[in-house]
Amino acid sequence: MRRIWALPECSAHLVGVTYCRFGSKARRVLELKWWTFREAFRWAVMSEGQGQEIKLARVTGIALLSLIGSGIAGAVFVSHGIDINLSADVTATATAMLEAEQRLKAKAYLGCVGFGLDLLVSIGLYQLVRRQSPLLASWSLLMSAGSALLVFLGSVFAMNAAMLAGNSAFQTLASSDERLLLTAIQATSDYTSFHLSLVLSSAAKAGFFFLLLKSGKVPSLLAGWGVFASLLVATTMVARDFAPALGHNAVTATFMLCNLIAIVGLGLFLTVRGIRLENPTSPVGAIS
Repeated sequence: MRRIWALPECSAHLVGVTYCRFGSKARRVLELKWWTFREAFRWAVMSEGQGQEIKLARVTGIALLSLIGSGIAGAVFVSHGIDINLSADVTATATAMLEAEQRLKAKAYLGCVGFGLDLLVSIGLYQLVRRQSPLLASWSLLMSAGSALLVFLGSVFAMNAAMLAGNSAFQTLASSDERLLLTAIQATSDYTSFHLSLVLSSAAKAGFFFLLLKSGKVPSLLAGWGVFASLLVATTMVARDFAPALGHNAVTATFMLCNLIAIVGLGLFLTVRGIRLENPTSPVGAIS
């Protein structure tokens, strides 16, 4: 009787073993096919999204390089002698501004171009990194927009100075010394707006570079250097108001060069490469 009853038990055990061996194999094949289909669909969607993101990154990079180029061109060909941020002599700058109506107007309109490019760069960087931290990305965007607005005020002050230099009504309303004083106030206002904008923009760039470092969309060395350079500029600009020794030309040249390397490197990478793409993950439980 034991042997008779043992037969069904053995058969059931044999069927169970067979199912475990071959059924598990078939199930794993089906899982692999489903994973392949799912990954193909995911990559189709991802490739389209990444294509758009690469275009966005390149537009942002071109805008950033254009912003740097317009700033350098303006400093060399337009603002020389009439920009207080390039000279510490308020009296000499104000005197030169009274004789440079056309250049002051050109400086003002170049500032408007820079304002638009700065906003474009800020929005582009925000779009690239907002998934990493919506809070920090939004904060960086708002700080950058505030910085761009302060730079735009510099264009207003330049246009005011152009009016003082070229409008004959001011020659009637004010003496030469009074016009010089009014122009010096415009120059000083331009300096303070630029000073504060540099602090805000550096803090914003530090946030953007940190999120780029976290996302891995740009090389870690570039993003890490950007965080360092941005924080260096922001802290030094604030500290120099309380420690005059930090206002030495060598110190200024050092942190401005660090910042220039970071933003030029980012602009070139975004323009040429775009961003780093994500790598596909390997299937779990794939058949070896």
